[in-house]
Amino acid sequence: IAGLAFGTESLPGVYKIFGPGNQYVVAAKHYAQRFGVAIDMPAGPSEVLVVADRTANPVFAAADLLSQAEHGPDSQVVLVATSKAIAEVVVAEVDKQLQSLPRRDTIADALTNSFAVVVPDVSTAIEFSNTYAPEHLILNVENPAQYVGSISNAGSVFVGNYAPEAAGDYASGTNHTLPTAGWARSCSGVVLESFCKYVSFQVITPEGARNLGSTVMTMAQAEGLEAHRYAMEVRQ
Repeated sequence: IAGLAFGTESLPGVYKIFGPGNQYVVAAKHYAQRFGVAIDMPAGPSEVLVVADRTANPVFAAADLLSQAEHGPDSQVVLVATSKAIAEVVVAEVDKQLQSLPRRDTIADALTNSFAVVVPDVSTAIEFSNTYAPEHLILNVENPAQYVGSISNAGSVFVGNYAPEAAGDYASGTNHTLPTAGWARSCSGVVLESFCKYVSFQVITPEGARNLGSTVMTMAQAEGLEAHRYAMEVRQ
């Protein structure tokens, strides 16, 4: 990241740095901004929030939680279940699947940062998710499409039992550099426009200057910017 920010003999410096990473990558990207380099967003460490109701497949839900936990010890996974019984079944399945995974030590560390929440219904779960603003949101619920319109804060949403987050990583077609740590409240994932910048142009005719004149002069005067007001006055 330092090489991208400043350039080296073999690596040209860049104007904007894209990409996810662990907490050190995110810290380095933030630091690079001090030197005039833009970034896409804070992207990492990884996280997922799974909403599960009585129709959720606990094997699927547990696998999705574990798939994010294996990214690193600073990852966080969250289960939001509509009953204590569902939460207990999924947590038990997490413990069962964990034993056969090669990165179980890393996952175990990540699970210490993680938690489960029990709420009365899916609507309340969506409210919780919008407050948490997860990088990845998985809806393992009955008729998940009906809740899509209620989701306002999430990096990427996986709808239904057969839409694992791993598909988004590798094959479902979405960009997968996404905001984490609550930044989904104010940032979007990387899209084509993220690689673009825009320049605005104004062409004003004498008639246009006269039409805009009173507005510009009144606002400039209200701000106490007399030179701004005069720059328009001389064109009247």
